[in-house]
Amino acid sequence: MSTASRLPKTVQQWTSKLPTEVNATVRRLALLSLIGQTILVVTGGAVRLTASGLGCPTWPRCTSDSLVNTPEMGIHGFIEFGNRLLTFALAAVAALMLVYLWNLRKQRRDLFMLALGLLASIPAQAVIGGITVLSNLNPWVVGLHFLVSMALVVFATLLVNRAYGRTGRFMNRTLPALPALTRPVMMAVAVFAALSVMLGVVVTGAGPHAGDADAPRNDLDWDLFSHIHAIPAYLITAGTLLAVFLVVRRRINGPFRTAAYLLLGVTLLQAVIGFTQYYNGIPALLVGAHMLGAALLMSAATNAADVAGHSPVS
Repeated sequence: MSTASRLPKTVQQWTSKLPTEVNATVRRLALLSLIGQTILVVTGGAVRLTASGLGCPTWPRCTSDSLVNTPEMGIHGFIEFGNRLLTFALAAVAALMLVYLWNLRKQRRDLFMLALGLLASIPAQAVIGGITVLSNLNPWVVGLHFLVSMALVVFATLLVNRAYGRTGRFMNRTLPALPALTRPVMMAVAVFAALSVMLGVVVTGAGPHAGDADAPRNDLDWDLFSHIHAIPAYLITAGTLLAVFLVVRRRINGPFRTAAYLLLGVTLLQAVIGFTQYYNGIPALLVGAHMLGAALLMSAATNAADVAGHSPVS
């Protein structure tokens, strides 16, 4: 007996109206998921950079007496609770994605599992956020919270590529052949991007923007780890420049050329922001821009490695 035949008749009638192939709605939901995860990084940064980390002083409620923020809590309560609400919005997008993929759950298991992973990670992220508040913004827990967001940006990028048929088993295009060196270089760049983000978390935990005046710091040497953090950034730049050189030298067209140029643009922008904030006293606005840049860098590096990994070798 098939799965469909075991469902109640009402449910069968409802599921019969769902798409049986990847359509524009599925693609839009995938893209919305990526945009939403990136925005969550920005709003999470706003919580910390405006000292609103304890704007809701407890969890899962905002206060011991209220599920939501109250006027007496001021702007800090509004910012923190707004960030919490965005998590629910992303959960709704992920759940809707699963609904639209229901009839494709076997045929497009790649999409279904990525969407399921995004949905399943949201409660975990909420719990980590709760521990962050209950631990008085312990910098290591705050860092873990940020790293999970980065991982979700990676998964959402892969979801977009699969939904649009750019990569994966169900590609709807033929990618140009790339030099054999390209694939390992792009994989290395993606690894260095992840390492740079992890070291950035350590730098942040030693820096001044704790999320609250009384929040603890990790007591590491901020200046030393800032320089260590820069090492993988230099390697990312070198790998990206090599990829662009290969694109120009071999006259490569198509998705990888776009991915390489996009990665170069994000890398250079992130470098400019990083150096500028370092030599200007780490202003909050630039730190927030650097956090957005980290999300864009992880997405761009993932995209370039994904496209290179699915391209034939010349």
